[in-house]
Amino acid sequence: MDYYIQTPVQLGAALRSHRKLLLLTQKEAAKKVGLLPKTISNLENYTVSASIGSMFKLLSSLELEIIITPKIEESSKQSTLEW
Repeated sequence: MDYYIQTPVQLGAALRSHRKLLLLTQKEAAKKVGLLPKTISNLENYTVSASIGSMFKLLSSLELEIIITPKIEESSKQSTLEW
């Protein structure tokens, strides 16, 4: 499943959704990569105190990766759909 993320809130929601899809509790996801459950909660709820390193550990525990692509402008999206 791909997640289209543009905001920190969307990122947290996607992480929570994917964790639940894998039937993992915050405690189980945290244990897989040596984090505290409250760190998982912080990442899912966009608490600023969570680090990028913790984010990557959570991504690893959820078997996810980040792919960065150029942003497509709305006009480009529309012209592509009109083919």
